[in-house]
Amino acid sequence: MKFLDEAKIYVRSGRGGAGSVSFRREKFVEYGGPDGGDGGRGGDVILEAEENLNTLIDFRYQQHFKAEIGMHGMGRNRTGRAGKSVTIKVPVGTQILEEDRETLIVDMIEPGQQFVLCHGGDGGRGNTHFKSSTNQAPRRAEEGWPNEEMWVWLRLKLIADAGLVGLPNAGKSTFLAASSAARPKIADYPFTTLHPQLGVVSVDDGEFVLADIPGLIEGASEGKGIGTRFLGHIERCEVLLHLIDCADEDPVGTYRTVREELENYADELIDKPEIVALSKADQLLPEMVEEQRQILEKGIGKEVFVVSGATQQGVTDIHRKLREQILAERRRRAEENQDYEGFQP
Repeated sequence: MKFLDEAKIYVRSGRGGAGSVSFRREKFVEYGGPDGGDGGRGGDVILEAEENLNTLIDFRYQQHFKAEIGMHGMGRNRTGRAGKSVTIKVPVGTQILEEDRETLIVDMIEPGQQFVLCHGGDGGRGNTHFKSSTNQAPRRAEEGWPNEEMWVWLRLKLIADAGLVGLPNAGKSTFLAASSAARPKIADYPFTTLHPQLGVVSVDDGEFVLADIPGLIEGASEGKGIGTRFLGHIERCEVLLHLIDCADEDPVGTYRTVREELENYADELIDKPEIVALSKADQLLPEMVEEQRQILEKGIGKEVFVVSGATQQGVTDIHRKLREQILAERRRRAEENQDYEGFQP
């Protein structure tokens, strides 16, 4: 299935049906009077977050969604049939934006979450409602209330607990394949990953979702390479895993390049907890890997881990470190929301 994380759609609810002007006329009934029914209500346009979806590709083939209009009222006080609503299923993590692509309408972050995007119009009242002692034969009824319509943008930001960042060919896809059942494309050339990949990592008695995005290069924030188009998919992550090729000639410079691109994209990414690791440790002698690790630690002032997706070296240790950081972030956020007692790891 092709990956699409942005789409524009048109939505329109149903207008309400008109009320009826009708009078009761029956044989042997001495007094008639108004008996016009009300119009039916128009259908709504409803969004629903679907857990089993992870792309917006369906909206490339259908961009217009229209709910049914309400039926007109009829005599004998019969109310018109209500119009059928339209339910649009979107992946969990989809943001709904106005046509300016900046104003957020709703963020669909919970499976099964529903949101009425366009309300259907109410039906108009029939002439029965306008009967009075001074007007016993009203000949007027209301038109149905108008519908709502708009163009909106759907922007998907995948839900993941941890995100992989680094230059192209830094070993991110290999690490994801070694960590989960995901099978991303792996090759010895840059930009083998063209769209985000998700994998579920099991460690000890828990699990978390790990996201791999296409690699960043210097100038990505200005549109070079694939640019920063997919960085939105790690905005929701609790922690970032920054992988650097252990054979890199300037690991400190590489680290700073990626961090600068993250900062240029959004301050919230640069502020996220980060774990740094040298990848592809199987390609160098152990003493050379250790030398690179010490250089990087000294240059960035952080602890640096060593991993190899091909041989599984250090993979489990990284998983535990990521899991520990994810739980710590959830606890911190729960305490800020004064909801720590209800926290579930």
